[in-house]
Amino acid sequence: MPESISARIAEGVASIPAAQWDACAGDSNPFLSHAFLAALEASGSVGPATGWQSLPIVIEDADGVPAAIAPAYAKSHSQGEYVFDHAWADAWERAGGRYYPKIQVAAPFTPVPGPRLLLRDPALAPALIAGIEALTDTNRLSSAHATFVDEAQLPLFERAGWLVRAGTQFHWHNRDYADFDAFLSDLSSRKRKAIRKERERAVDGLTIRHLTGAEITEAHWDAFWVFYQDTGSRKWGRPYLTRSFFSLLGETMGERVLLMLAERDGRPIAGALNLIGADTLYGRYWGCVEDVPYLHFELCYYQAIDAAIALGLARVEAGAQGEHKLARGYAPVTTWSAHYIPDPGFRRAIAEYLAHEREAVAQEQEYLGELAPFRRGG
Repeated sequence: MPESISARIAEGVASIPAAQWDACAGDSNPFLSHAFLAALEASGSVGPATGWQSLPIVIEDADGVPAAIAPAYAKSHSQGEYVFDHAWADAWERAGGRYYPKIQVAAPFTPVPGPRLLLRDPALAPALIAGIEALTDTNRLSSAHATFVDEAQLPLFERAGWLVRAGTQFHWHNRDYADFDAFLSDLSSRKRKAIRKERERAVDGLTIRHLTGAEITEAHWDAFWVFYQDTGSRKWGRPYLTRSFFSLLGETMGERVLLMLAERDGRPIAGALNLIGADTLYGRYWGCVEDVPYLHFELCYYQAIDAAIALGLARVEAGAQGEHKLARGYAPVTTWSAHYIPDPGFRRAIAEYLAHEREAVAQEQEYLGELAPFRRGG
């Protein structure tokens, strides 16, 4: 880091004024907003007891106002990241090292690509990366990881010598569709018929509601909390988020929340939570208390497409993994992460592994692209 530039560790996101944070983060990605990250802290979803200790790295201008921020966390485990490094941890500890704690630069529990260097002054990017490295080196930590990095920022990490890792997600892209039927017209006849049948079966006897802002009441959050707990306990052993997080989300950024509920006779039986970005609808959580065939696809994928078209958004990002999304019109895209590994031997081993992994990811995506449901030439 240049001697004239210094970085400091802030005492959590909430210690930084919201306007100053958001001036660095911008307003396109809701998961990097002060409201979202501060709600995680205030609700106890992140904090020392959770294994996510908030340590934002801040570079200030001459007036003491943040000009660059890295949303960093000290992690005592590898849960809630969606970029899996458990094998790395095992290898390092079998060799006699201590993998945890490590530094994670990310939006917690959120596999959504976005900037990991929040820059009001873009010229400070190298100094901010150097600040992350200094935090890692000074404390003799095993590693630092920036996960789901916006592709535009990837060269910044590469120039600093960080290792790059590739992954795959499935996103839906809006080709200026007027409505859902216009989207279906781009698919093969067989796929169109299959999706129409799925939608008919999914909503039979149900009412689908889209709620946002003040339309979402505490009763709605109570219902969704039950859905979320059910899914979370099955996927992760215990849910990451607390009940109060959802109330705070509605209070502080409700206009960016889109809650979809499926109701039977006025009673919610399933729900999907989305956040609205500048050009993207982000699907995050889903759950149900009644097993209805295809309802997961309806709420999480098809209703999301309906909403994105209505809102004029460019795409839907429906979360991590899930090859079943391909048949529903979601295409494979590459996601990226960057990794700082100070130990030379450990770095060489990981670099070799990542080279093979990237080749395998590229081959898989090529194969998946051939399975896309779109008409030939479409």
